[in-house]
Amino acid sequence: MIAAAPIFTLLILLGILKKAAWIAGLAGLAVTLIVAIAGYHMPPLVATSAAIYGAAFGLFPISWIIFWAIALFRVTVETGQFEVIRGSVGKLTPDPRLQALLIAFAFGAFLEGGAGFGTPVAIAATMLVGLGFSAFSASAICLLANTAPVAFGSIGIPVITLAGTTGLSLEKLSGAVGRICAPISLIIPAYIIMATGGFVSLSGIWLPALMCGAVFAGVQFLVSNYVGPQLTDILAALSSLAALIIYLRLWHPKEQEPGLSIRNCLDRPATLSVDKACGPEEASELIDLSSRNSLGKVLYAWMPYAFLVMCVLLWGVAPIQAKLNLISFSFPWPFLNDVVQRMPPIASTPTPYHAMFNMNLLSAAGTACMVATFLAAICLRVSPLRFLRLLISVTHQLLLPILTISAVLAIGFLMNYCGATATLGLSFAASGVMFPFFSPLLGWLGVFLTGSDTAANALFGNLQVVTAGRLGLDPVLMAAANSVGGVMGKMISLQTIAIAAAATGLSVPDQSRLFRFTLKHSIFLASLAGCLALVYTYVIHIR
Repeated sequence: MIAAAPIFTLLILLGILKKAAWIAGLAGLAVTLIVAIAGYHMPPLVATSAAIYGAAFGLFPISWIIFWAIALFRVTVETGQFEVIRGSVGKLTPDPRLQALLIAFAFGAFLEGGAGFGTPVAIAATMLVGLGFSAFSASAICLLANTAPVAFGSIGIPVITLAGTTGLSLEKLSGAVGRICAPISLIIPAYIIMATGGFVSLSGIWLPALMCGAVFAGVQFLVSNYVGPQLTDILAALSSLAALIIYLRLWHPKEQEPGLSIRNCLDRPATLSVDKACGPEEASELIDLSSRNSLGKVLYAWMPYAFLVMCVLLWGVAPIQAKLNLISFSFPWPFLNDVVQRMPPIASTPTPYHAMFNMNLLSAAGTACMVATFLAAICLRVSPLRFLRLLISVTHQLLLPILTISAVLAIGFLMNYCGATATLGLSFAASGVMFPFFSPLLGWLGVFLTGSDTAANALFGNLQVVTAGRLGLDPVLMAAANSVGGVMGKMISLQTIAIAAAATGLSVPDQSRLFRFTLKHSIFLASLAGCLALVYTYVIHIR
């Protein structure tokens, strides 16, 4: 109960008292400091250092990515190019449900595969708002969509970290994660539409939604099992994006169905009412807007995002990354590095808990986004003074969200180093034969605390292996379940919610409402991952 006090603080302030995310973050940090110092007898200097270490990680690389992702979007808006982008998407499909699948699911998964760390939520959410989605709907859709690809995000870093932490085979872990993720990825596109617009909102688009999920899940399964984790998301995302575009080019409905708009249906009490704004009139307006622009103008407008894709891919190439890392440096965090000992069963033997801060400014994903933003500003002829004003405006916009992110990371890091997270993990490990079900929930808890599947794997990966050995379970499957469960915790992480709020300008009351909305879906999907882990453990034995 002492270890869970910070979590209860966040849940009560966000879900019940409906406080702003930054208030909940700071209050949660205060409670965590009390827990660490009074409950775990952590020296105050070490506890303060651990909190500052987490806050620093929140500033770089996390907030560094968010800042430039939003700056890139603002460049397209300030130059009027986003209206052309909106028209081109509208011509491809005026249906907002399919726009959401194209941008939030397929394009967002591509960004997750290349950059991760909040980039897909920041970019996709701003694009949806520009297309007419409300801030709340855009945030909710992107948080739900950012589940299928997270386990293989950032060129497979979560799985690579899991292999390094546990000492298990990277190929076996990649395959096991893919086998659990694929069935969930299959339903995510349809699930997004149903969760945001009701079951009836699938009317007329169930086939492309199912096809999108099937293509993504199929490629995710094949690549993760037979190639490796590095390109799983990128290839799966490109395949589903291509499948959607081909389908929409061949599918010519005689008349746009009014259907249900998921652009803003979440903002109304009756989520199953018909949105007249999504009828043929708006469809015609969007198509006319696009038809006035030549192919050259459309390609010119999309150029900033082409720069983004190019930079993300280049930054992921090993030789280029090695060159960029030449001026990177790491240093031991003062009063924390190797001060804490990780003890069995969290670790196999007593080992020092390292605290190294990596200042990889050039090779960071946010820097790739920064370069894309500068290239876009140059090619779109944004003057230096105008660009400077834009960056100042983005800075003002992000002050409170960055404060929230830093506070939440401080909570997560302090809970890790004081032992509170390990206490919670061991309580899950005591579940015996039901441990395969609770194994993903352990990863879910880790991502809720840290906002990162990579961090959750580093934190709980070895505990999963040790527990599996004690219970006679497959250690590869349990470690993989940790990673998949963490995926489902991404949508309720305060860090991720703060990113969505910053990208869309979400109001303070809506931030707590967004947490309550995503919480039930997060619990359901994490439980689904637990059920799949049970099936693979006791029914279908796949090695």
